[in-house]
Amino acid sequence: MKTKREILKTLFWSTLYLSAFTFGGGYVIVTLMKKKFVDEYKWIREDEMLDLVAIAQSSPGAIAVNGAIVIGYKLAGFLGAATAILATILPPFAVISLVSVFYNAFRENLIISLMLEGMQAGVGAVIAVVVYEMGSGIIRGKSTSSNMIMAGAFLASCVFGVNVVLVVLVCGLIGVVRTLAKGREERA
Repeated sequence: MKTKREILKTLFWSTLYLSAFTFGGGYVIVTLMKKKFVDEYKWIREDEMLDLVAIAQSSPGAIAVNGAIVIGYKLAGFLGAATAILATILPPFAVISLVSVFYNAFRENLIISLMLEGMQAGVGAVIAVVVYEMGSGIIRGKSTSSNMIMAGAFLASCVFGVNVVLVVLVCGLIGVVRTLAKGREERA
């Protein structure tokens, strides 16, 4: 078994590498983290990884960072989470800092401007796919109450214009109430 120091060193360099050379969004890096930490290093079991991804998905913020937090914490506690966060945010921070310095020059370039507009359409498509996949996962779960919550959240935000923050808070509250009620039923 590796020492904590060796685990932190390997965690840092592995996560830094994955973050620096992963393109395509947070879900791609989570898949690569699974390959690295489950398949290659065998530090985490596959079922644990699925649970960690579920936690990362359900937490606010970027899934790549959330995934790094839960994996780092699982492997080496608070120091592991801090190490994984640092390694995950350094490459995008460096790239975004560099791009921001030259943003006006990029924005005024016709080719770059058109490319950025095309990327906006691509981002919209990726978001639509994620919404579809998450929504179909809820529907496949065949839970009537989950389907009703999803439909109600959709109607509230898209049709009635309720603030998304309020919709998320209400859905979170419903989830807490459902979990507590289920816990009482299991104890009874």
